[in-house]
Amino acid sequence: MTTRTARELLLALTLDEKALLTAGADEWSTAAVPRLEIPAVRMTDGPNGARGPTLSTTTGGPTLCVPCETALGASWDPALVQRVGAALGEQARSKGARFLLAPTVNLHRAPLAGRNFECYSEDPLLSGAIAVGFVRGVQHQGVAAVVKHFAANEAETARILLNSIVDERTLRELYLVPFEAAVREGGALAVMTGYNRLNGDWCAENVPLLSGILRAEWGFEGVVMTDWWAVGSTLDSLRAGLDLQMPGPGRYYGAQVAQAVRDGELDEALVDASVGRLLTTFARIHANDGSQPQPVEDGPALAREAAAAGMVLLRNDGLLPFAGVRSVAVIGPNANRSQIMGGGSSAVSPQHRTTPLAALRQHLPDVDIRYEPGCVIDRKVAPLDASALTTPSGEPGLALAFYASTGSGAGGQQPVATAVSESTRMLYLGSPAEGVPASGWSMRATGAFVPTVSGAYTISLTEVGRARVLLDGDLVLDGCDAPVGGGEDFFGLAGPELTASVELTAGTRVDLTIEFATGELPLHAVHVGIGPTPSPDLLERAAAAAAAADVVVLVVGTSDEWESEGFDRASMDLPGEQDALIRRICAANARTVVVLNCGAPVTMPWHEEPAAILAIWFGGQEMGPALADVLTGDREPGGRLPCTLPVRHEHTPAFGNFPGADSEVRYGEGLLMGYRWYDTRQLPVRFPFGHGLSYASFTLGAPRLSSPQFRRGERLEVTISVRNTADRRGSEVVQLYVEPLSPLAFRPTRELKAFTKVTLDPGESTDAVLTLDDRSFSRWDPGNGDHDRLAARITAAGALAVEGQTRPAGWHIDPGEYVLQVGRSLADIAHRASISVSE
Repeated sequence: MTTRTARELLLALTLDEKALLTAGADEWSTAAVPRLEIPAVRMTDGPNGARGPTLSTTTGGPTLCVPCETALGASWDPALVQRVGAALGEQARSKGARFLLAPTVNLHRAPLAGRNFECYSEDPLLSGAIAVGFVRGVQHQGVAAVVKHFAANEAETARILLNSIVDERTLRELYLVPFEAAVREGGALAVMTGYNRLNGDWCAENVPLLSGILRAEWGFEGVVMTDWWAVGSTLDSLRAGLDLQMPGPGRYYGAQVAQAVRDGELDEALVDASVGRLLTTFARIHANDGSQPQPVEDGPALAREAAAAGMVLLRNDGLLPFAGVRSVAVIGPNANRSQIMGGGSSAVSPQHRTTPLAALRQHLPDVDIRYEPGCVIDRKVAPLDASALTTPSGEPGLALAFYASTGSGAGGQQPVATAVSESTRMLYLGSPAEGVPASGWSMRATGAFVPTVSGAYTISLTEVGRARVLLDGDLVLDGCDAPVGGGEDFFGLAGPELTASVELTAGTRVDLTIEFATGELPLHAVHVGIGPTPSPDLLERAAAAAAAADVVVLVVGTSDEWESEGFDRASMDLPGEQDALIRRICAANARTVVVLNCGAPVTMPWHEEPAAILAIWFGGQEMGPALADVLTGDREPGGRLPCTLPVRHEHTPAFGNFPGADSEVRYGEGLLMGYRWYDTRQLPVRFPFGHGLSYASFTLGAPRLSSPQFRRGERLEVTISVRNTADRRGSEVVQLYVEPLSPLAFRPTRELKAFTKVTLDPGESTDAVLTLDDRSFSRWDPGNGDHDRLAARITAAGALAVEGQTRPAGWHIDPGEYVLQVGRSLADIAHRASISVSE
């Protein structure tokens, strides 16, 4: 990039060039101005990997896939997450990208939210602290972290039209807090607005949100951009402080901005402000300067550490860690698949995939390990991956040939590009490869697979576009005339699944051909599923395997078909027959550990039946090896719950207000979201917020306060002695909750206000120091700005005089007594200490 400053570049730009910079040039890049050496800066999706400037997981190449954000939130370890962020920053640079579209810091408001796995926690303080670590790590590599989705974007149903109705106090005390932390403490250089409206105004043109809170109050000087194809406007969005419309080419920014200035509708100073912020951000990350990112530690080793650090041991009757086992039954629909991430734009092509079954076999080579699926949970037939596919040249995967016109894939024309896909599921936004147009192209995918069992197989086809499937040259499925849309797959743009049944023979090679042509939409996708028709005796076989084993590892959960961007879950229950499977296996063998492989809460009516329950979330590419580490005791299950696990969906705070109706969602629970709801209303939960067992044991000393009183503007230090009383190394999360005894306005009973994670050797002690400040005791007061005017009118009308005076909005501390509660979870408080608080 040119050595001229952002200010000098701004003065040198013409109006048309400035307008050009307000919109993306294509799906993943900003516009360039070659005359002034202003580069096109690329972006990439996150947050559990850096895919590169593509939506496809087949053409971006492999990348480090780290645990999902819920798993990172469960680590309660901002320092660890900062290291993860640095690794992803390096990966983004390796993909030629300098903006990483992460982290997602919306809250777990409702357990059915389809994108919960992509968010850290139900608690704003925990989410904010983890986000700060992530942002700092990413930006240390010269990559701008794009914090999203601003704001109150906690549902996927009708998300492009949704109007989130949130009162000001709830917004300030809960949903804005992680964004504020990421900006003010983390120094985030970019913010992405949500698709939704907030209290009636689109987030991309919301003046109080963007100009008022984000810029004026928090001092944000970076770039504000839209989500992809989000609703916006030329005049209102620029006036609100939106800088960049993505993707390009411009719809309401770009040339329209220059025309609005020439027509006298828009002040050019607003354009200068937006472009100046963009250029300043480019300068801060040294965009396109050819420098190399800071070297970081071994990525896979870090991902493995992070996966174990986020695993939460919910229950353990002494079964874990395993010792002296001779045989293990590995059972469950997720046992022999690597369900390492959720669905949607966060999906990447991992550097490798290792299933829990394969990892345990590698980890325990001398142990007899038998596998049974037990049941099937696939909503549609699963695709084949590279391990089951072979290209005509003998490589793993499918050989792809792209053609520059629709229908040419079978017409003998020469391809304009080639690639290899790792799966029979392919997704592209715009052009799939260099030299291929953004639309109006076709593809022919060829390869082979060898069935492992003989019998009936189901072949399925889901598409956004037009596709056909051939086996050994015979047409099996033709989707060229299938209905468009109506399904949930591919962000809700796919048509319904088409299926056919064929007889295949084990060991006999089958040639597979997929022909695809683009349709009207900019998104192009095809999913071909191939799998044996499930046997009716899966449950019986699994129970027999369990009964014959020393211990059982039962891996259940969801998949990217059940948890994904684009839709919300319909139920908290485990899909399929998994509840029945768990009960049957526990009855067959009491020495069963249930491994929950999902990104959000599920009901657990069987929670007292297994000897152990371990939540591993969507743990990234090293989830399988990390699970083997934890089960065998080579690593500690270091996680604590970042969200409450409720007894049933009907008990949850947003029940009745989620996902909303008529394109409107009301945050009717107000301040009582997450654990605040269950705690304040004294409702039972399955497992409380902050809960998690350890293989070690710890004592927490009584809190020592730096002062018995707290006044506004001061900082209070709370010191707790922590000692490891076990014979092994382990970690403990010290949590501090604040309870106001006599608040002047309604408040939740307790709220998390500080925490720290300590790792200690056997017998080792340390002092954990937790710091509280004004915000630890404050509530948001929306004020009464028109009190004086209303009081004057009432007095003039002959009514009684109204006492009081106008009170501005702001953070307010109620003086009085507060109780500081220190413990291992919301339900495991070890010590309490009182403190007097004054203004």
